[in-house]
This record gives sequence, structure tokens and C-alpha cells, in this order.
Amino acid sequence: MLSNGQTLAIICTATICTFFLRIAPFLLFAGREVPQPVQYLGKVLPACVMAVLVVYCLKSTSFSSLSGWAPQCISVAVVALLHIWKGKTLVSIVGGTACYMVLVQMVFVS
Repeated sequence: MLSNGQTLAIICTATICTFFLRIAPFLLFAGREVPQPVQYLGKVLPACVMAVLVVYCLKSTSFSSLSGWAPQCISVAVVALLHIWKGKTLVSIVGGTACYMVLVQMVFVS
């Protein structure tokens, strides 16, 4: 069991590390042009991370019954359509989550 002081130390350490990781690119590239490989990674990594998250979220999908796969697939489609339509990540995530929750709680009740 951690004491309050240990918990606070862990939170402060994580906060400081996160802050410095977020500010590091601005310090490294201040006044200089960002190298091409870094620009390329900035363009492709967000989509790659989202693809990995989709695979992770759908890895345990069961196709033995309609309620095992339909809510997930419909919600993924809603997220994709919202993102194509609005282009806003937060709208896509909130819309897909809301769709999934409605489907699981009200439509595909096990």
C-alpha cells in the first residue's frame, strides 16, 4: 500500500516527464526546419495508432451471435462516417461511443 507522499511523488514524476516530453520537440527544433523524416512520421503515425487501437478493441469480437459483433461493427462504421463527414476526432470518438452504448444497452441486449 502506497502512502499519500508516495502517491504524490508518482503523480508529480509522471507530470514532469509528460511535460518535458511534450515540450522537447519545440526545444529541439526551435528556429530550425523540422527534418523530412519527422514530418513524415507526424503525418502517418496518428493513422497507424488509430489502426492499432481499432484492432485492439475488436480482437475479442465474437461472431457466434449477432449481439457479439454487430454493435462493434456498426459503431466502427459510425466513427468512420463521422470522421469523414466532420473531420473532428472528438466528435468521432464521442459519437461512436454513444452509438455503441445505445446498441449494447437497448438494441442488442443479451
